[in-house]
Amino acid sequence: MGSSFQRTVSIFLAFFLCFIQISPIYCEEKVSLTLYYESLCPYCSNFIVNYLPKIFKNGLIDVVNLKLVPWGNTKLQANNTFKCQHGKAECFLDTVEACAIDAWPDLNEHFPFIYCVESLVYHKNYTQWETCFEKLNLKAELVKDCVGSGQGKELELRYAAETNALQPPHKYVPWVVVDGQPLYDEYMDFMSYICKAYKGAPVPGCSSTVNVIKMGRKFTPFCLMHTATSKLSTIGSAITSWMNRVNLAASA
Repeated sequence: MGSSFQRTVSIFLAFFLCFIQISPIYCEEKVSLTLYYESLCPYCSNFIVNYLPKIFKNGLIDVVNLKLVPWGNTKLQANNTFKCQHGKAECFLDTVEACAIDAWPDLNEHFPFIYCVESLVYHKNYTQWETCFEKLNLKAELVKDCVGSGQGKELELRYAAETNALQPPHKYVPWVVVDGQPLYDEYMDFMSYICKAYKGAPVPGCSSTVNVIKMGRKFTPFCLMHTATSKLSTIGSAITSWMNRVNLAASA
């Protein structure tokens, strides 16, 4: 109920700001940016810690609707139980982050928390995740009650349904989608694709250097859905990734 009310207020405020012409950005259609990830995939934490914050620093966040979906390669089993790629600790932290998003729907509140947790993952110290509450002056009870009550599981089931409904289906994480278009292994160039998709007035974050989509990246790391792959399937994946890059560049 609270989340729905906040979304309604946000929409009304956006229309109001557009009407009184405080800023032309409010009148432009924003670019959707969705990150499908799992908490203990090292490449996901690397993206969240070292790449995603750039849009906050260069102002690109003003023209972006960022959504985080903590589910990733988790398998939904019988009786709605989960099997996470990196074990039970990942299932737990995915739920913690889902609860944080629900507790603080404002991106400016839940992203710092997720950034804090993923920074600990990145530095292999994720067992200290609870310190993020004190660091950010956030109420731990909101998240802990969500995780303990079963609400967190319901949130994860929603993320599971959203992830499993992706077309085309995701193949690995991080899986970055810009305006409905998956970037495949070009996800590190996500800012370039945001700038290509944005049709509004020029923004500082879209410089000429950002707009250049980098082709021929040697290797972009990710956590595959199935870790055990044959040499043949690995070669096939490499060829598919190359074709995806070519298709993305042609459509940009």
